[in-house]
Amino acid sequence: MPPGGATASASPRVRPGTGRTPAALLCDMDGTLVDTERDWLATLAELLAEHDADAGTAALAPFAGLPLDGAAALVARRTGLAAEAAQARLDAAFTARVRAGVTVQPGALALLDSARGMGVPVALVTASERPIADLVLATLGPHRFTCSVAHGETPRGKPHPDPYLAAARLLGVPATACLALEDTPTGAASARAAGCRVIAVPTVDGIEEAPGTLLLPSLREVDLRALPLAFGEDGG
Repeated sequence: MPPGGATASASPRVRPGTGRTPAALLCDMDGTLVDTERDWLATLAELLAEHDADAGTAALAPFAGLPLDGAAALVARRTGLAAEAAQARLDAAFTARVRAGVTVQPGALALLDSARGMGVPVALVTASERPIADLVLATLGPHRFTCSVAHGETPRGKPHPDPYLAAARLLGVPATACLALEDTPTGAASARAAGCRVIAVPTVDGIEEAPGTLLLPSLREVDLRALPLAFGEDGG
């Protein structure tokens, strides 16, 4: 399987529980590392509008963070289009947008390189299908990731904890010692359910700041060395 799809490659690891840095950095993809969430919502809006369904901001909000099959099922309920047809249309249109090029979120590459320089392994944990994940990995640089988990590679997807638990298992560290980066309520719920600390840079409303969950305006604000202070801990 392409970079990191099934097994983790050899890479430096951080001992869990150092109190200074996370054991691993587990990164959502769409909307978090790359601005594909906007492309995804635009793809959905086009299909909904084509069938005279509401494609406004509020109507699109429930789609944020959903995998392809879940989004297709919701489109089918709203439009009367068969779920299989909706999935095929969404897949083709979104893939074309991603192939045309994606915009990397500000601060994303610097953060990934910072983690690598500190010996903190990085996993991509995405609700996108494997072909989309591999297209984005090629843009971000597969060398920046120790492994990746795409939709359909775990028994359940987000918002269940399975994708984050699988990534931590591939890296050989407990999920409770990991930091997750997310942008949607669905993704944040998945990471929290796995026991990760979460930094969210929201692209939609609905993520609440709480113990173990920190909201920031940009990935540029993430400092892996300052996490204990950021989360109200003493840093051990």
